[in-house]
Amino acid sequence: MRIGIPTEIKTLEGRVAMVPDAVAELVHHGHEVFIQSGAGLLSGYLDSEYENVGATLLSAATAVYENAELIVKVKEPQPAELELLQKRHLLFSYLHLAAEVALMKRLLEIGLTAVAFETVQKSNGQLPLLAPMSDIAGRVAIQVGTHLLHKPQGGKGILLGGLPGADRGQVVILGAGVAGGNAALYAADTGAQVVVFDRNREKLEKMRALGKNVTALYPYKKALQQAVAGADLLVGAILVTGQRAPHIVDSQMVSNMQPGSVIIDISVDQGGCIETTKPTTYENPTFLWKDILHFGVTNMPGAVPRSASMALSASLMPYVLRLATPNWKNDPELVAGINVENGNIIYPTLQNL
Repeated sequence: MRIGIPTEIKTLEGRVAMVPDAVAELVHHGHEVFIQSGAGLLSGYLDSEYENVGATLLSAATAVYENAELIVKVKEPQPAELELLQKRHLLFSYLHLAAEVALMKRLLEIGLTAVAFETVQKSNGQLPLLAPMSDIAGRVAIQVGTHLLHKPQGGKGILLGGLPGADRGQVVILGAGVAGGNAALYAADTGAQVVVFDRNREKLEKMRALGKNVTALYPYKKALQQAVAGADLLVGAILVTGQRAPHIVDSQMVSNMQPGSVIIDISVDQGGCIETTKPTTYENPTFLWKDILHFGVTNMPGAVPRSASMALSASLMPYVLRLATPNWKNDPELVAGINVENGNIIYPTLQNL
């Protein structure tokens, strides 16, 4: 199959879908790979590295889309990229269509088949292509939150872990999945007092086992209200596969937080689980709402493109190889990931949008 890998054009997005070693594997299996010049540069991969493993280097995105049957990219198509997509294309990328209805309608107009990374699902419910970026997003959330709590950034001016003679910071995390779990692990390692909310007892047990400074609770409304009001750093990490994230924290809860507190909503690319959240970019990552500093970047792992590209490419590899075969629809995990096809909405939770 002819596989195209364009350069990502979302604001400050440095990831590339396939690293050179992955491209070498595709070429070894007899596929033609067309990669846009510069696609790997922000992740630290030179054009020559791709050429050396057998990829065809093309200077313009137009040429990549014209030559390819399968388009493998990281982020959802941007407006300029939508003009290059055709009905004959098979698109494989993150899409988050539940929060991007206009994008979904445009893909339906084009009539192509689009398989979303975030909805490829194993029989046990695991999301193998979302997990590696959730790993990163959870960790980045704490790294960024720690920095934003510094006074020059607009925060309260505290160290999360505290120190002798000073209180520990209070971190509240909504959701104990992959992203929330990683956020809890990192926050606990700083020495902060961490409260994690989830409805699943097994997940709560895992969170509690992280350390004596981690409390794991069911999200009763009163418990949420109390925890959010005292949070120095609030991290949203709620995921409902293929759907918009529900608002777990409303604006009234946010208004009860202390000035200079920080909110980071990892769920923002699915609409956000905190009512006051809105999407931002790494160019202008934060905004204030009633003196509460919000961070709503929709491509958080893009801040560490080298690590993210390596992890994502390793997870994508077996699925790209399957998609590049004529009988890929015999694979139930990939079929589960189909969002739209031939002008029709395939993914069930998108049908009522």
